[in-house]
Amino acid sequence: MRARQQLLRTLIADIVVDVDDAVRDVVLTIHWRGGQHSELRVRKPKAGEHGCATAEDALEVMRSMAGRWSDEHIAATLNRMGLPTGQGKTWTAHRVYSVRRVRGIDAYRSAVKDGEWLTMTEAAKALGTSSHTVRLLIKTGVLPAVQVVPRAPHQIRSADLMLEAVKSAVARKGRPCRVVDADMLPMFTDT
Repeated sequence: MRARQQLLRTLIADIVVDVDDAVRDVVLTIHWRGGQHSELRVRKPKAGEHGCATAEDALEVMRSMAGRWSDEHIAATLNRMGLPTGQGKTWTAHRVYSVRRVRGIDAYRSAVKDGEWLTMTEAAKALGTSSHTVRLLIKTGVLPAVQVVPRAPHQIRSADLMLEAVKSAVARKGRPCRVVDADMLPMFTDT
C-alpha cells in the first residue's frame, strides 16, 4: 500500500475539487505531472444520506407485506430471499420495525384481516389438520394460496377452505393426496 501511495504522489501534481450544485456533483480535476488533466465526477449525497441505506428491493418487499404480515414474518422472508440490511446484516423483527418507522410504511394490523385471509397455521387449525397437510394441499394445487412475493408465507382465503376438493382431501386422513387412476395396474396380483 505504501508503494502505491508513493507512486501516486510522484504521478499527480495536484487535485482541484469543485462542487457543481446544479447537478449535485463533486468535480475532481486531477493534474498529472506530464501536463495532462483528468476529470472525475462523484454524486454529492443529500443531507442525511449515507451509503448504508436499505436496498429498494427489500423496501418493496416490506411495502407489499406490511399490511398483512408481522415484522417477524417480513424479516424471515427477507432473509430467505437473501436480501441483507443496509449494513449487510440479517433481518430481525426490530430491524424491520426500525426501517418501517423511518420510511413511513404501515404496520401489521391483524384486525384488518377480518378473517378473510388466513396463515398456514390458522388454516390448519380451521381444518383440524397439521400445517404439513395444508402445505401439501397447496403444493398439489388442491388448496389455492397466494404469496405476496416469492418465498413469502402463503395466504389462504378462508372461503377456499370450504371447497369440496379440500374437504375430501382432508377427510382422507393420513392417506396421500394423489389421484387414483382407473387404468393403473396393481403392482402385486391377488394370487
